[in-house]
Amino acid sequence: VQLQASGGGLVQPGESLRLSCAASGFTLDDYAIGWFRQAPGKEREGVSCITSSAGNTYYADSVKGRFTISRDNAQNLVYLQMNSLKPEDTATYYCAAVVNDRLCGYLNVLPFGSWGQGTQVTVSS
Repeated sequence: VQLQASGGGLVQPGESLRLSCAASGFTLDDYAIGWFRQAPGKEREGVSCITSSAGNTYYADSVKGRFTISRDNAQNLVYLQMNSLKPEDTATYYCAAVVNDRLCGYLNVLPFGSWGQGTQVTVSS
């Protein structure tokens, strides 16, 4: 079972992108889904997370007010809308799943699983 992130690209500062996270082999309904990113030479970091029922969302301080996470359980998709992108947002973005909603808000990499290939986001003028 795996998640697949898509929707990345090359954009200029201030522009927007919407990332999608799709599941293969399982349904997302029972999982909290997190978005993470990893820039070259840096550790993977938590960006945002949404609980299984979409009742709660969490954001890293660096993206609050600019990024919005949402999910469509009927379509088995989770989205990350990224607005006002900055060069420091440049990274490979991944989505991952965790069963326990209580772990969502910590944005900690370790409890999450079903990592798939990420999608590259490059913000540059």
